[in-house]
Amino acid sequence: MAGSATPMMVQYQALKREAGDCLLFYRMGDFFELFFDDAKTAAAVLDIALTSRGEHDGQPIPMCGVPVHAAENYLARLIKAGCRVAIAEQVETPEEAKKRGGSKALVARDIVRFVTAGTLTEEALLEPRRANVLAAVCEVRGTCGVAMCDISTGRMDLEECAAGELPAVLARIGATEVVAPEEWAARPGEAIPRPHGDFASDEGEARLKAVHGVATLDGFGSFTRAMLAAAGGLIAYLDHAGRGKLPLLLPPVAQDGTARLAMDAATRASLEVVEAQGGGRAGSLLAAVDRCVTGAGARQLAEDLAAPLTDRAVILDRLALVHWFHADPLLRADLRDVLRHLPDIGRALGRVVAGRGSPRDLGQLRDGLSEARRIRDHLEAKPDRPAMLEELLPKLGGHGALTDLLSQALVPSPPTERGQGGFIAEGYDAALDELRQVSGNARRAIAVLEAKYRDETGIAALKIRHNGVLGYFIEVPAKHADRLMAPDSGFTHRQTMAGAVRFNSLHLHEEASRIAEAGGHALAAEDAHFEELVGQVCAAREGIAATAAALARIDVAAGLAERAAEGGWCRPEIVEQACLEIEGGRHPVVEAALSRTGERFVANDCTLSPDDRLWLIGGPNMGGKSTFLRQNALIVLLAQAGAYVPAARARIGLVDRLFSRVGASDNLARGRSTFMVEMVETAAILAQATERSFVILDEVGRGTSTYDGLALAWAVVEAIHERNKCRCLFATHYHELVRLAETCDALSLHHVRAREWKGELVLLHELAEGPADRSYGLAVARLAGVPKEVVARAKSVLDRLEKGRAQTGGLAAGLGDLPLFAAAAEAEVEQCDELRERLQGLDVDALTPREALDLLYELKREAFT
Repeated sequence: MAGSATPMMVQYQALKREAGDCLLFYRMGDFFELFFDDAKTAAAVLDIALTSRGEHDGQPIPMCGVPVHAAENYLARLIKAGCRVAIAEQVETPEEAKKRGGSKALVARDIVRFVTAGTLTEEALLEPRRANVLAAVCEVRGTCGVAMCDISTGRMDLEECAAGELPAVLARIGATEVVAPEEWAARPGEAIPRPHGDFASDEGEARLKAVHGVATLDGFGSFTRAMLAAAGGLIAYLDHAGRGKLPLLLPPVAQDGTARLAMDAATRASLEVVEAQGGGRAGSLLAAVDRCVTGAGARQLAEDLAAPLTDRAVILDRLALVHWFHADPLLRADLRDVLRHLPDIGRALGRVVAGRGSPRDLGQLRDGLSEARRIRDHLEAKPDRPAMLEELLPKLGGHGALTDLLSQALVPSPPTERGQGGFIAEGYDAALDELRQVSGNARRAIAVLEAKYRDETGIAALKIRHNGVLGYFIEVPAKHADRLMAPDSGFTHRQTMAGAVRFNSLHLHEEASRIAEAGGHALAAEDAHFEELVGQVCAAREGIAATAAALARIDVAAGLAERAAEGGWCRPEIVEQACLEIEGGRHPVVEAALSRTGERFVANDCTLSPDDRLWLIGGPNMGGKSTFLRQNALIVLLAQAGAYVPAARARIGLVDRLFSRVGASDNLARGRSTFMVEMVETAAILAQATERSFVILDEVGRGTSTYDGLALAWAVVEAIHERNKCRCLFATHYHELVRLAETCDALSLHHVRAREWKGELVLLHELAEGPADRSYGLAVARLAGVPKEVVARAKSVLDRLEKGRAQTGGLAAGLGDLPLFAAAAEAEVEQCDELRERLQGLDVDALTPREALDLLYELKREAFT
């Protein structure tokens, strides 16, 4: 490949321009090759050898390659590393290339597919228990449209939101890939830019109609222009990635954002809903709750926890289904055992419709749909079925003709590859059976022919073999070759090897031709049957997808019932009133971690009501304040997701928004300190929380000076009490805040208990009424291993500070005389107006120097007292 203009390099560079910023997998025989910077990137990610091949502009061309048969494993690693890949395949055979352009013609290649994080369907590239969501976002007249789909199952949702709510929506979706218009100034930072014209609402409407073959979208629901514009961008990107072949897309569903409990990205991260803060599933709420036995169920549960409901009727329907399974352990165990062995028919359907299906996928659909019908029949025989189950059961049937067809057509265990045949069952096609018989008889004839040749030649070591180059041939040891070399032997010499010689014969050639012809016709017949079966599956895709979704919902309910029985969780009561009554509440993740070490979790109560809606909680670090805050937020989240909760009893008033500001860290990449992150999150809470919201705040103001921090914490508590009027748990170390109980009627004081015993701090993790008597900060420091001399010095400093506080009134001196939050701003304005009036009434020219100085001192006293 010397020089800069070889035909292959010209072809490669043309394809690379088309691939853009994607790595180009360039097919060369049994390998995908990568060149130039693509090779350097891939070699580093995959930890494979970087070599060179030829020169380009006088420089060696970096190169690396991966075998075609193992490409999926390498693709998975590249996608996980954030790369996107363009697959360039040979689109003609070498023989076709020679016919087209002579013996030196280059085989034509073309990009057949773009492989990106959001467009995966292959089983090996997907996590079974995690959805793979692709999202498209855009803005239309100040409103953001969001289109999302998981092409591995075909589900597609559309919604719209205010521009300021887009980050929270994207955090809820958890998309692995986002696309947005390239000229949009507010495009999310992680979004892939796409042509602005792809996001036209009329084009989106036309694309949806074309995909689903309808003249109007009215049958699917009502969609806004912003939704349609986002849908247009999504489908255009899928069309680009599939090079004109779209994956499975089910009819779009319009989602109402207000039907879900709103949580911003900071709250999700703080509560570790589906992913722990350190990354990964372990340690998250999802990991602690998930007892699903199918991948589809686990994906549905993750979606439920990420988007809890605000519709009381739907929540109660979900809880009723969980209760039904919870009340019948034997039924639950039998059902879960059947579900455990079900194939993932949703994803099998996705591969089949996308044109990447295999005989094994058809077999999974056959088996899964057959078992779904059995599950339906079994559950229909049970009494007192809840309303949600009545809606789900009809979706488990209706595929009798398709399953019968697949059962007749396929062998019991179809292979993963269709190229070698062997997946169509005997008796399904008489002509195919005959071709197989001919092929089988010919093989037996070859065995007879081998025995005959041994007898005729007297060479016991004679064998008839086969390979991909020569086909069938006769092989004898070299010392016996002379007998077959004779002109009248009836054998024709083909190849001499080290120690062996290969021959052909007329009879062998005839039998080999019969095998090849019959085998080729059999493979063609099987391939035709495969396409027919795929067509039948595609025609029933919406019904199959509905069955897959129903099975997932049943698995979620049975799994939640199992988790409730396992942990002694209770069925929450959901009401419209703004209350939160939890008896014996526990943190599901912390309790699970403690149980593994044999420790017991200390349960606590929480009772919030309109008259007592803000709890101020004090106590030492490590005493359990943060755990108490989080566990109550998680109990609300679980209840509104339709799950049992870790408590003895729970009565929960519907929450519209959930906010958590518990802990913070630097965001140096965005130029934000810990305190800045804390203030941004606190500002969002004060701006968005309503009277139906639930807020947990931990140590607001700790990231700055003591005076600033106390002042901010004081003002935030007042604002939540007076303006937001939401249910709130506020943990703090500022003892001075207890003074707020004197002026805030709906605020009460609580603390986590601790005791010092023989010089050691004992953390009781129990919540009690009233203010904390002290912080126990030095005791916690000693518990953490701070050197004794440092703790002793700290105690002497603390004694001096406390003595000074007693003399001066402390940090909170004078705060008791402050007006409430609502009146504070007015008082400040009124004071400024009085000063202005006095100044306006002065005759400055008539003042003596002494009078002017006295007046200046007097005005200063008035302004700052």
